[in-house]
Amino acid sequence: MTTETIDTPRGPARAELHCAAEGRAALLLGHGAGGGIGAPDLVAATRGATAAGVHVALVEQPYRVAGRRAPAPSGQLDEAWLAVVDDLADRWFAELPLVFGGRSSGARVACRTAAEGDAVAVLCLAFPLHPPGKPEKTRQPELDGVEVPVLVVQGEKDTFGRPEPAHHREVVLLAGDHSLKADVPGVCQAVQEWLARVLRPLD
Repeated sequence: MTTETIDTPRGPARAELHCAAEGRAALLLGHGAGGGIGAPDLVAATRGATAAGVHVALVEQPYRVAGRRAPAPSGQLDEAWLAVVDDLADRWFAELPLVFGGRSSGARVACRTAAEGDAVAVLCLAFPLHPPGKPEKTRQPELDGVEVPVLVVQGEKDTFGRPEPAHHREVVLLAGDHSLKADVPGVCQAVQEWLARVLRPLD
């Protein structure tokens, strides 16, 4: 494991790199709004990805690196994320296809930046479809705007809603809530199997 500090227009970000034995692609994962890269589902996704032969970078947004808990506005999150993507693609993952992903807020960032960052697929852990109890404030357009394969891993009792499958979008429902802590092995397995499948045409 290697940790890199990366300058962005929004301050320093950090990336924790986990390398697979033979990297066929790289998965960049962002954290949730109030949590860090040690979240159980992110750890499980990292394990599943490396087992599928995919390098992983767990990305800490600048506001977290600076010690703040309140997240930055979405535009700043996206800007910092894309700066990290450019740096890692150049220095660590040259010529490799990139998969964007994250949990909750990080999944939203991955969806919004997938096209600009040339992601070949997007992994959404606990995508927050709407704030709890406010289905009218939907984030569905962020999911629908992704034109590459998407996997959503969602807890059956997630109060942030449940995205539906669609063209090139798979949804795996696991026991538990928004934390996805109730079935960590399920997260690992879903990520490993999906990456092995969606990356096969790129080999």
